[in-house]
Amino acid sequence: MLTRVLGAALPQVLRSVAWLLLPTSFIALLAWATAGSATGNTGDPLRAALWIWIGAHSIPFDLSLPPSGLAGYLSYLPLGALIFPVLAIRNGVARTIERLDNDSSLVGAARAAFAVLYTLFALAAAFFSKTDSIRPVWYFAIIYVLPFTLLCAATVGRRVALGQGFLYGSRIIALLLGISSIVFGILLLLNISMVKNLTTVLQPGIFGGFLLLLLNILYIPNAVVSTLAYFSGVGFAVGSGTLVSPTSFRLNKIPAMPLLGALPENKSLIALIGVLVIVAAGALLVTWTISLNQRVLVQSYIVAVLLAAFVGYSGSGALITDAMSAVGVSTWKFTLAIAVQLGLGAALAIYLPRFIKRR
Repeated sequence: MLTRVLGAALPQVLRSVAWLLLPTSFIALLAWATAGSATGNTGDPLRAALWIWIGAHSIPFDLSLPPSGLAGYLSYLPLGALIFPVLAIRNGVARTIERLDNDSSLVGAARAAFAVLYTLFALAAAFFSKTDSIRPVWYFAIIYVLPFTLLCAATVGRRVALGQGFLYGSRIIALLLGISSIVFGILLLLNISMVKNLTTVLQPGIFGGFLLLLLNILYIPNAVVSTLAYFSGVGFAVGSGTLVSPTSFRLNKIPAMPLLGALPENKSLIALIGVLVIVAAGALLVTWTISLNQRVLVQSYIVAVLLAAFVGYSGSGALITDAMSAVGVSTWKFTLAIAVQLGLGAALAIYLPRFIKRR
């Protein structure tokens, strides 16, 4: 049985890896041929393709910045890039199960085998692509890629029965992120001249402009998380010692990235109206679960807070240099703000009508 499962899973793991690795290899090779290389080594674009594949799985990098060898860290990676591994993994797991003739007794083993083999490739890619200057943090392949792959694989081959707590908790976070994405889009349009200026400064050219557009699209989810953090009142950072929030505005030089054209020009207390939206979301959570029971409400609230912590962690990190060692939201501040504001909304929805009725 084990031989059959491994025989079905291994080709599909390689296929899923190639599904993302081959296009990135082509892009890296084209960029290398266009821009040239200091060493002229054809292994450079292949190594760069592996780095793109690794970065798409949110595995951070330890850096030694040339020529001085200063330490750096790259962990603020585009959340939008995760869609490609998700599609590749789901397709690979589905084909693995199909090759096993949809045998229900082997489905669980097929998912586990696929996840383990996929993680082993991520480990190998991290080890074999490292150089003296760029070193993927290999253990993230275990603590992040393995559970990520298992989660994607678990949703293939059967209808997943999600608990009511997870269902409503995830919906409320998705609602807040959806509202934040709309607000971010409006802010981007209102500041389109700044976006154009930041693009002009880079002078990317035709091919570089395409890559810059793709990179900005993939970083949009990061910007949406920062938007939610801003309107929750805690704000976000764009570099070490900076803070952009409704009540504080400390900003130094910013990277020439077009998405940053949506940054506010100063502090704005009127943006704290976003706190009321999050409080209202907490009240909405109560209305969704009022016909059920208090246990579902508590479970939904806990799930929402845990998801907020995950989103906050994913939307924060370092961007290569020491000056950009803090980018995005503060995980604990963001989680605490969402927890308090959702909890306040839920408490008001529960106790305010009772208080009014007694009065």
